[in-house]
Amino acid sequence: MVCASARAVGQDARMIYYVEDDTNIRDLTVYALKQAGFEAAGFTCGRDFFKACDEKAPDLVLLDIMLPEMDGLEILRELRSLPSTKNIPVMMLTAKGTEFDKVCGLDAGADDYLAKPFGMMELVSRVRALLRRAAKPAAEDKLFTAGSLAVDVKRRAVTVDGEPVILTYKEFELLCYLLENRGVVLSRDQILTKIWDYNYSGETRTVDVHIRTLRQKLGDAGALIETVRGVGYRLAQD
Repeated sequence: MVCASARAVGQDARMIYYVEDDTNIRDLTVYALKQAGFEAAGFTCGRDFFKACDEKAPDLVLLDIMLPEMDGLEILRELRSLPSTKNIPVMMLTAKGTEFDKVCGLDAGADDYLAKPFGMMELVSRVRALLRRAAKPAAEDKLFTAGSLAVDVKRRAVTVDGEPVILTYKEFELLCYLLENRGVVLSRDQILTKIWDYNYSGETRTVDVHIRTLRQKLGDAGALIETVRGVGYRLAQD
């Protein structure tokens, strides 16, 4: 059942979908987003959410973890597996605030994680930051190569030994940032500012999680991403 319908707030307003089974939290969040100038709709379950996605894809998704029928992590994995939704930015909004839960969400492809109770001003700020990062300016016609790794920026295509590698939006941006600064050590704070567009107040574990999953997906080419202890990361030079 759709519990909050979208209300047009302007021709250029971004659409945000929020999946949350707590009526009070969902309605308050949807209201705050609309007051901030967004279009927003709330859903109690994954079934209604995906039905709405088929009708109109959102610009950003907010997900709770503890949901009936299909939990938030399952919804996230489904989003990342579908060509039509795999690049939509996703923020997890959940009472589960342990590092393990954050890591699970980020490993599954979440772009951000905000634990309850959260302030509406912080939520709106993070939503705006994610939307800025997800904006799609004309891609440069660049081709990066490093060993067996090849990245076509314009096509957003990544291959290792000629085999395609599927990356999330943030993983792709992170890889390109490392390639653009090949041989240069990038601190975690630099990466957070560049890729996530704001300061995570010391939560640099976010970078470490994305680096780990990026290495795993790149297979043997993942060894090109070097850890510089106490500083950050760099992509190895030939």
